[in-house]
Amino acid sequence: MKIKSQKDFFAGLLFIVVGIAFAWGATNYNIGEGARMGPGYFPLVLGILLAAIGSFTVFEAMVVETEDGEPVGKFAWRPLFFIIASNVVFGILLGGLPAIGFPAFGLIVGIYALVFIAALAGEEFKAKEVFVLATILAIGSYLAFIVMLKLQFPVWPSFIVG
Repeated sequence: MKIKSQKDFFAGLLFIVVGIAFAWGATNYNIGEGARMGPGYFPLVLGILLAAIGSFTVFEAMVVETEDGEPVGKFAWRPLFFIIASNVVFGILLGGLPAIGFPAFGLIVGIYALVFIAALAGEEFKAKEVFVLATILAIGSYLAFIVMLKLQFPVWPSFIVG
């Protein structure tokens, strides 16, 4: 059988692999049952659903005809680098690195850094729009996580609030 959509085929394979990994990892925890779910129940069900969606996507990529076969393009290194880097920087700024004496900068500074670094992954960078987005996300995150959920993690740099 011939692959008729390379993008869908490889995306489906990725879904299957990740779904199986989650389902397999969930077996290390108590699964429980529908009425009394254990900590492994949700990841197991999620992994099975993801693998099923991947299987359907692979099947569809083998059956449904596309115009050009939707070939997989070249690897997008720039977006990959900046998206991963933005998440790593956010984590470091949120909690700091006590092992080397780097202080925690908190949620607000972390979100601004995350948004500005992630925006570098795109084709064009508009600082004004990125600043507005970062401000909205910072306010929304503060309201959701600190005010409503009452989570306890640093909001402002530790060297300012003590």
